[in-house]
Amino acid sequence: MKIIAVGAEGDIGRAACGELSARHEIIRVGRSSGDIQVDIADPASIEAMYRKVGKVDAVVSTTGEVHFGPLSDFTHEQFMLGLTNKVMGQVNLVLRGLDYVSDGGSFTLTSGVLDRDPIRMGTGAATANGALGGFVVGAAVELPRGLRINVVSPGLLEVSEERYGSFFPGHERVPSARVGRAYAKSVEGVVTGQVIIVE
Repeated sequence: MKIIAVGAEGDIGRAACGELSARHEIIRVGRSSGDIQVDIADPASIEAMYRKVGKVDAVVSTTGEVHFGPLSDFTHEQFMLGLTNKVMGQVNLVLRGLDYVSDGGSFTLTSGVLDRDPIRMGTGAATANGALGGFVVGAAVELPRGLRINVVSPGLLEVSEERYGSFFPGHERVPSARVGRAYAKSVEGVVTGQVIIVE
């Protein structure tokens, strides 16, 4: 398969690409790195990416920004960061990608653990994650041409422990290999409309 991987250089992106690259052609995409650059907050940038790459068999997105901070300090703009970037950025990868993904192909998005196992200062991420789960459940019943869609929802990766571990007290750390297999399940398997939890 020919697969676009958006956010390929992040911890989750590396896990997904590490699993899939052994069997598939991966086009690595990032904001400032990779084979192609894209700003997922800009639908025109997403469209330009698809035009440059052409037809693909799958799209994997492991990207999206959210604001972390105390709920009492949150502003409208800070909530909108997660909704505009992590949610609508990934939604637009699907909407703009419908004409570029081959019949029977798939979209795999990424959310995270915080909508089911919250932490302090994580309300923005929890909101975005929940919205992405709702989107894939709803979109799965309407996608044309046998297309499938899922969202992978991993806990904190072991490789992310040093940078983010102190924010996730008591949370189990997840091996990258297990996260990578979740993306393989979505891309190579048959499920659709699923939140694929990795804990």
